[in-house]
Amino acid sequence: MRKSVKKRTSQTASMAHHRIDEHEKLCRIMQKQTNDQINDIKNRVIRLEKLVITSGGALITGMAYLIFKLI
Repeated sequence: MRKSVKKRTSQTASMAHHRIDEHEKLCRIMQKQTNDQINDIKNRVIRLEKLVITSGGALITGMAYLIFKLI
């Protein structure tokens, strides 16, 4: 009986290690995808910040020009 218990334990342990390894692989893939999405969102935010700052600067410059033109 002890031999079958040892075999079952080693098979169970082997299956557990295999499942853990597969889970870790999946987590690494998902983590890479998440990091790629975060970097994509970061680049979009940077682009939008540049657009807003440029538009604001152009608006302020245009308003300043009109004020000086009217004075």
